[in-house]
Amino acid sequence: MPVEWAGFGPELLVTIDRGGAAGLRTQLEDALREAIRTGRLAGEEKLPSSRELARALRLSRGLVQDCYAQLQAEGYLTSRPGSATRVATGATAHGTPPPAHRADPPAPPPAVADFRTGVPDLGLVPRDDWAWAVREACRTMPNAAFDYGDATGQPRLREVLAAYLTRVRAVAAAPDDLVVCAGMAQALSLILPVLRRAGIEALAVENPGPGASTAEQADASGMRVVPVPVDADGLDPGGLRDARAVLVTPAHQWPTGVVLSGPRRQELIAWARDRDGFILEDDYDAEFRYDRDPVGSLQGLAPDRVISLGTVSKSLAPALRLGWIVAPERLRPGLAHAKRLTDRGSPAIDQLALAALMESGRYDRHLRRVRAEYAARRAVLIRALAEHAPHLPVTGLAAGFHAVVTLPAGADETALIERARERGVGLYSHAGLWRGPRPARPRLVLGFGNTSQRAIGAGIAAIADLLQGPGD
Repeated sequence: MPVEWAGFGPELLVTIDRGGAAGLRTQLEDALREAIRTGRLAGEEKLPSSRELARALRLSRGLVQDCYAQLQAEGYLTSRPGSATRVATGATAHGTPPPAHRADPPAPPPAVADFRTGVPDLGLVPRDDWAWAVREACRTMPNAAFDYGDATGQPRLREVLAAYLTRVRAVAAAPDDLVVCAGMAQALSLILPVLRRAGIEALAVENPGPGASTAEQADASGMRVVPVPVDADGLDPGGLRDARAVLVTPAHQWPTGVVLSGPRRQELIAWARDRDGFILEDDYDAEFRYDRDPVGSLQGLAPDRVISLGTVSKSLAPALRLGWIVAPERLRPGLAHAKRLTDRGSPAIDQLALAALMESGRYDRHLRRVRAEYAARRAVLIRALAEHAPHLPVTGLAAGFHAVVTLPAGADETALIERARERGVGLYSHAGLWRGPRPARPRLVLGFGNTSQRAIGAGIAAIADLLQGPGD
């Protein structure tokens, strides 16, 4: 589908050499032919009006009209009364756009239900509130705020975030403790090299735990990954002998859903102090808890040893690419330097919009609204599994928007996922989250953040027979 440009006509890069041997009309015709033949102008793409192109190139309108007429006669352009002049379909090289326009379309999502994990409901993004916040930020920003600014983040957002995290997550933070970043991926890309330069050679991770991207980040930073077992009380600090840094999800472990217990938290902090190490706390979905009040941040217990990471990817939308790092004082200069070298700072208008959203109370209202919806979806999933697969253990539902379903012993997890896809249901494996030996019984991770209540019920019903054990 061609791009449709708004306005009188799109800009078009054409060079005219007034001192050249060739005439002006010949130069224009040759330039347009070449652009069409090479695919720089795609089939059905609109050209500027003769008036606009003549004005832009400082040519007479009659010359441009004659050029267009010649190229129409040759089959390069088409025109209809009352319509813009366009590139003729099939006039580009081999009749197709250039390679950049030929990428295969993404696979369509499953038709019945897609239990993809890690994605909030994209239909619940508070668009009107965000638009208000952006307008408010633009309206109230001083002129100086449109400059590059502080690479660690807009002072106003860091002030608002510090107050919010202190109030909601029991974080011990002042504005100067925060570095604003572009989500979790950038947070790790900033932190891990700083830790490596501090002499830390290994990053411990929960097992099961983060996917391949974390290992790639560690590898790029020159650090090796050490998997540490997770049990009913969370990560076992006894497995940390070979590391001085550990990445944990204490409020709601990914993917098992367990909470890091109080004694384990104390053990972990004692380990960090003893080894001169650091704890990276991924506080990824702590706002969404259903069985009790949210569990406070680990950082509040040891601000000098815990690096707290947060984003709005789950609470608002991944597309905003806004997150933060709450860092111990000794790491902040290195993080600030790394952020400055990386991008000179995250977009100021978006930062100030987030600050306005939080200060106005709209952010809290949005969280209450989506928390109620996710709780309702959680209930639908529990009922559907109880009806269609009552024999399967379901865990990980205390917070967030995913569940872990343990399949019957001997079940072929890969075949089940493929057969479910044939029925229009997207299922996702637990196996890729393990390092080393996997549990005897296979598991599925079912996300319900971006799956409606109706789709959840229909999806489980569509695969009910597949969830039975071999021979049932």
